[in-house]
Amino acid sequence: MSRPIPLSPEEKLAHAKQQLGLPVIVAICGSTRFMTEMNEADVRETEAGRIVVKPGCDLKSPHELWSDPDEAKALKLRLDDLHRAKIRLADEVLVVGDYIGDSTRAEIAYARSLGRPVRFTHPEVDPDAGR
Repeated sequence: MSRPIPLSPEEKLAHAKQQLGLPVIVAICGSTRFMTEMNEADVRETEAGRIVVKPGCDLKSPHELWSDPDEAKALKLRLDDLHRAKIRLADEVLVVGDYIGDSTRAEIAYARSLGRPVRFTHPEVDPDAGR
């Protein structure tokens, strides 16, 4: 008698989301210079019945939590890890804005490496367009 092949963590997550009847989860990515546009995308995705996860901190805006440069640098690393976790949780990614910087480019590559579909509010900035 053969044993069933154990599910990977990703397969377990997908199965749990299906059993719970969760709607599609969308991770919003992009430069925090587009926080206003991200908030608008959040509203539109939510209205369409999707669960939205997105950056929760804008390190470009003043705040006491990241006023110290050393603390801000450490926080940026933690937030990058947190955002990759949001991408792993998500079923798809929505990239907001008409500019793709290094961090967003890395997020897109990460999402695609996981097989997540990636949508763009400005498709012309897709780093893989035309390939």
